[in-house]
Amino acid sequence: MKNTSSIIARGVGISIAGLVMLLLASCSTSKYDFTPSSIVPSAVGTVKVKMDKNHNYSVYIDVTHLAPPENLSPSENVYVVWMETEDLLTKNIGQITSSHGLFSKTKKASLSTVSSFKPTKVFITAEHDASVTSPDGEKVLETSSF
Repeated sequence: MKNTSSIIARGVGISIAGLVMLLLASCSTSKYDFTPSSIVPSAVGTVKVKMDKNHNYSVYIDVTHLAPPENLSPSENVYVVWMETEDLLTKNIGQITSSHGLFSKTKKASLSTVSSFKPTKVFITAEHDASVTSPDGEKVLETSSF
């Protein structure tokens, strides 16, 4: 009798540990780096993607040293962030603006958004207008496919 109850207790413990690991894995954040670019060579950044309990994807983008778009050749007005989805769609997920803080001259830019589409790649283009529905400008930063 004692062996049966210890086996059951061990099985319950293993099941609980497995459930905890599954829950932690489902809420994990994946991080991807932007590939260095010849257009804005000093710019570096990351993309973090996290799936929430409703199966939406939180996307966090951080970039440093991103030159103002008007400094590019040819000059542009805005940077637009795009997301490619597993359904092979390309979505405009927002405009990113670089600025520096009160105590730092380092240019920083960030964007945070939520999407019901699963992202497979993120890239940034320089555009004339932030409301474009498909990328027309040159890619200034992009991640590898993930």
